Amino acid sequence: MYIREIKNEDNAKIKKVIQDSLESLGLAIPGTAYFDPQLNDLHHYYNNLNHAKYWVVEMENEVVGGIGIAPFNEHEQVCELQKLYLTPEAQGLGLSRKLMETALSFASEHYTKCYLETQHELTAACKLYEKYGFTLLQEPLPGSEHSAMNAWYIKALNQE
Repeated sequence: MYIREIKNEDNAKIKKVIQDSLESLGLAIPGTAYFDPQLNDLHHYYNNLNHAKYWVVEMENEVVGGIGIAPFNEHEQVCELQKLYLTPEAQGLGLSRKLMETALSFASEHYTKCYLETQHELTAACKLYEKYGFTLLQEPLPGSEHSAMNAWYIKALNQE
């Protein structure tokens, strides 16, 4: 298992991981990451934002998942945890925890809060976020782009 920053050649593979995951959950619908325009070139997207990164995780030289951090409301020092997805064979191995630790460590260097959007039906994901200290909100933060999501979380980040 190896976590590293996304490279240009990872774009097609991670797009497939994300879209396959959403399809398997019945979430290949407007208002989800499935239709995000940046999915075709996540490398370029994250590398052209300030204080943003996307990491992929490899197993046996194959990209099996990833996670991103991007600005959400820079004025209020809020970032967004984005696009945490794993292939089915990579699930249950602790990779989500390692990706979360990588992303949150980076986020805490640049932001005071981390926001994310998901669905209540994704119970494993919700449990993971709560384990990492995310608190459920009653509504999305202003500026949310994923209208199909119905669970919104925020976490205060420890500034070093």
